[in-house]
Amino acid sequence: MAALAFIETDEGIVKKSSLEAVSYAHAVAGDVTAIVFGAVDNLDTVGAAGASKVLHVQDEKLAAPNIMAYSSAIAEAMNQEGADLLVLAKSSLGDPVSARVAIKVDAALASNVSELPDAGGAVKKSIYTGKAFAITSLEGTKKIISIKKNAISVKEDGGSADVVAFSPTLNDGDFTVTTTKTEKAEGDILLPEADLVVSGGRGLKGPENWGMVEDLAKALGAATGCSKPVSDMDWRPHHEHVGQTGIKVSPSLYIAIGISGAIQHLAGVNSSKYILVINKDSEAPFFKAADYGVVGDAFDVVPKLTEAIKKAQG
Repeated sequence: MAALAFIETDEGIVKKSSLEAVSYAHAVAGDVTAIVFGAVDNLDTVGAAGASKVLHVQDEKLAAPNIMAYSSAIAEAMNQEGADLLVLAKSSLGDPVSARVAIKVDAALASNVSELPDAGGAVKKSIYTGKAFAITSLEGTKKIISIKKNAISVKEDGGSADVVAFSPTLNDGDFTVTTTKTEKAEGDILLPEADLVVSGGRGLKGPENWGMVEDLAKALGAATGCSKPVSDMDWRPHHEHVGQTGIKVSPSLYIAIGISGAIQHLAGVNSSKYILVINKDSEAPFFKAADYGVVGDAFDVVPKLTEAIKKAQG
């Protein structure tokens, strides 16, 4: 089986979620070709993750993400490479691209896949905002798998990938919609891409106390988030709101400080690999969903935790 992996980048850097897609494809198929658009600074990581070849598209018209044009180019690459499997990360770009490519190449599509296929080729996918799983069999010759973050560890011992220029056929119809402006959320580490997230809730009592959340996040190299009530009261900006109606995250570790754990918040974080809850209320619902819990006053626990982390880091 030959596989193609779609690589997403952020300001010229390959996203970790896309490296996971490469490693996933390698684990399934062995023979992996990756396709990437625009200028990229760290293509070596794609080979290390398991790709043997990279199709590099450098056409200026494709420098900025274009769902329709990207879909056409990826479908063309699949046909050129004889790939019967496409693997990509589930994302705001990956979701519409995977659906369009599935139509173009007549492929079966499974989205939000959380594990490698079983012996029979069926995949496990997360449904109902992570409250349940579905086992899905992909019928047909060609298959597309869109994986959720942390579905697999990134392979780091692969070889060097051969980088080959790829010039897909451009269709004017794919450029009838153009991007006029792109705005990025503020912050050094963006929530959707963060591997570590530190969030605070009403238990912090006010915006003036958010410094200890930011100090802990900085010590860990984590992104900061908050519960909906906190953003509604304008303690924190709305782009930090994590939950069912906010941003859904899938970090390796989610630290919830002073958050009770309402069902709407849990819906946005239950894809986290591990959850640590810090709350002085031992009956807080969040403890039922947590992998680790600390019952204690956040104003006492968090500064000590930050200090211990800094000391461990030397």
